[in-house]
Amino acid sequence: MASPLIDTHCHLDSEGFHQDIDHVIQRALDNGVERMLTIGVDLKTSQAAVLLANRYSCVSAVVGIQPNYAQEAKPDDWAAIEDLATHPRVVGVGETGLDKYWDVAPLDIQREYFIRHIELSRRLKKPFVVHCREAEAEVVEVLQAEAANGPLFGLMHSFCGRAETAAACVQLGLYISFAGMLTFRKNEDLRTVAKSVPIDRLLVETDAPYLAPLPNRGKRNEPSWVRFTCDCLAQVLQVTPDEMARQTTANAKRLFTLP
Repeated sequence: MASPLIDTHCHLDSEGFHQDIDHVIQRALDNGVERMLTIGVDLKTSQAAVLLANRYSCVSAVVGIQPNYAQEAKPDDWAAIEDLATHPRVVGVGETGLDKYWDVAPLDIQREYFIRHIELSRRLKKPFVVHCREAEAEVVEVLQAEAANGPLFGLMHSFCGRAETAAACVQLGLYISFAGMLTFRKNEDLRTVAKSVPIDRLLVETDAPYLAPLPNRGKRNEPSWVRFTCDCLAQVLQVTPDEMARQTTANAKRLFTLP
């Protein structure tokens, strides 16, 4: 029997799952995914993540305000996130970070929320989850500045950046998580980056319902397909799929303090 996996980043509250969430979770379990981390992007989705974690023993929640939603956040939303983050079914804070691709929130507001998440992470001893899109230099700059205030523990989710950025994040204590994009045929550069990351800092995720891996690219993604990314990562690092599954699961349990 193959070693169990952990999908460290999915959005189970997504409308795309409303009709068949029970089946989606059961398929994941049937395919050896022992735990799924469902991630909030604003207060409403963070509350939904906690409800899902309460409903399913195999689901844990991560709560926060994603950079593209930072400007829309109401004055009381952050206090509610801080309160929600103390819930026992919440294992991390985020997703947070910086996004210059969509450019829907001023960078200074994104940066302010990014720092808030890092400070909350440190206070609660729960890792932070970083979203980074076309803002690698700025994300590293914030992380380096915050590292001066104490150790960092978090991860770069759905990593698609440069090897230099991955190395800087690893040096700062972060983990690097890869999603279905790793499997895309034209993403040889990303696979080269993955090969440069120490094996004890690697995680896998789906970011479901987005970014379905090969051979399911273009379909609605779901946690049961995280194994395709794990198998690709194993091939890149020239280890067996079972060894890669064992390692990424051990890494996720260590970072998120999972049983």
